[in-house]
Amino acid sequence: MSSSTIQAERATAPAPMRPARPRRRRSTATIVATSVTYAILIALAVVYIMPFLIQLATSFKTDAEATANPVSLIPQTFTTAAYTKLFVNSDFPVWFANSAVVTVFVTLGRVFFDSLAGYALARLHFRGRTVVFAALVAVMSVPMVVLLIPKFLVINQLGIYDSYTGMILPLLTDAAGVFIMKNFFESIPASVEEQARIDGAGTFRVFWSIVLPMARPALITIVILSFQGSWNELAHFIVSTQSPSLTTLTKGVAGLASGQLSQGSQYPLKLAAAAIMTIPVAVLFFIFQRRIMNSSEGAVKE
Repeated sequence: MSSSTIQAERATAPAPMRPARPRRRRSTATIVATSVTYAILIALAVVYIMPFLIQLATSFKTDAEATANPVSLIPQTFTTAAYTKLFVNSDFPVWFANSAVVTVFVTLGRVFFDSLAGYALARLHFRGRTVVFAALVAVMSVPMVVLLIPKFLVINQLGIYDSYTGMILPLLTDAAGVFIMKNFFESIPASVEEQARIDGAGTFRVFWSIVLPMARPALITIVILSFQGSWNELAHFIVSTQSPSLTTLTKGVAGLASGQLSQGSQYPLKLAAAAIMTIPVAVLFFIFQRRIMNSSEGAVKE
């Protein structure tokens, strides 16, 4: 046989079959560890969600049933009397409206002013910048309850006590928000801003048009923290207002806990108000939870 014939036969011959590799089986120890881990996580999830489920179920019970069996998840007598009483026979709509107005203005103000202050501390070089940042960190370590009396004195001295201005103005900035924005702006290379400065853009134009759009992850974090903080704020509203027409949800629900509307335990009434309070914050968090990113994401790397 010629060499060409031998090469042709070798080319057309089927390749030898390789024995199949046996699949690796998970060890018994791995399966047990995974099962235990999932069991613990499920147990923790149940522990955390159970109070909310009890709260929701109790809000649809009668007063007698809520007192007799407060932890049952299925009401024997389903009723919406607690919600009807809140919206028809109380000032709950006024409380909700006040909380909504204050929360919207405070959230917008904090996003704007915290980002401005954070950019100034991160990019602008001025005398005393280190001292200002040290004071900012020091304010974060002071308990808010310590500042209640000084806050009341300042609000009263400025003549804005018992008004929307007194409720909103002191909450327009917070040290934690400035700290978050400063750290994010420092993660953005300064070279990003150089081209805009060469084209003649001023400091505010660079901040507003170039840097701020890149800070979307940090801004979303500030929005969530500001919304949650102002919506759930209580101590500040206690020292800044006294008129019933300016009562917020937290202040009003705290009054319900002391038996404001009627006698008895009022468990369904209180828990119905608490459930309604939870809805806006929960909705906001579930909408933006995937957008909360680390401080370096979105920044351009050099």
